[in-house]
Amino acid sequence: MDVVTLNNDVEMPILGFGVYQIPPEATEEAVTHALAAGYRHVDTAAAYQNEEAVGRAIRASGIPREDLFVTTKLWIQDAGEEGARRAFETSLERLGVDYLDLYLIHQPFGDYYGSWRAMEALNRQGRVRAIGVSNFHTDRLVDLIEHNEIVPAIDQIETHPFHQRQVEQDLMRERGVQIESWGPFAEGKNNLFTDPVLSAIAGEHGKTVAQVVLRWLIQREVVVIPKSVRPERMAENFDVFDFELGDGDIARITELEPGASLFIDHRNPKVASALGRFRLD
Repeated sequence: MDVVTLNNDVEMPILGFGVYQIPPEATEEAVTHALAAGYRHVDTAAAYQNEEAVGRAIRASGIPREDLFVTTKLWIQDAGEEGARRAFETSLERLGVDYLDLYLIHQPFGDYYGSWRAMEALNRQGRVRAIGVSNFHTDRLVDLIEHNEIVPAIDQIETHPFHQRQVEQDLMRERGVQIESWGPFAEGKNNLFTDPVLSAIAGEHGKTVAQVVLRWLIQREVVVIPKSVRPERMAENFDVFDFELGDGDIARITELEPGASLFIDHRNPKVASALGRFRLD
């Protein structure tokens, strides 16, 4: 498995397994299949409400804890120094682990400065190996960097062929932040799986469109966490290290970029209000 080295020298598998939108009752089986397929990096969140199921699958796998990379995320309602500390302990308990490999602020709203202070303390105490953010546009990311001691190790943002985020990735690289993709397949929007350009490249390499997309991200040094509940698709998504896209392939994929999110605009006041009011059970 290829890895990226984060800004604090922690190694992170570049390909992981995401559990967003997998119902809690299906998550344990899905993670069990993913671990059996070879995944050692699992990404969840308090907001996904399936941390307990992820933890059960991890424990049942028998895989040594040090061989796994486990990520979860802090939701807005728990933002702030005290709230973040409590939420961290709750996530640890649900996952049944003694430490996290990566803890992320899930959304750029609420008292995320207070959350970051708590996360810095947890990192110094060795209770989480790396800390980062998710869905932060570059202005908020730079602001957080400028006014705190620890630079986020990760910014997990929407990244796929129709929203490529190259400018953001370049700035993150300058600042020592690793980009991570959520939604690598754009949830099939814009007919991604039948797109003629991606399909042609896939045919030329004897691969699927999904494998081409993952390989494109990996060659860009983007950490990626595809999701599936089908064991055969999990195995397919994991089988992306035996081929390489050429410069011509990359150029053709680059031309697919329309330059806008297909999901959510975090700079929209209505989005900020809606997310800020959303409460977990």
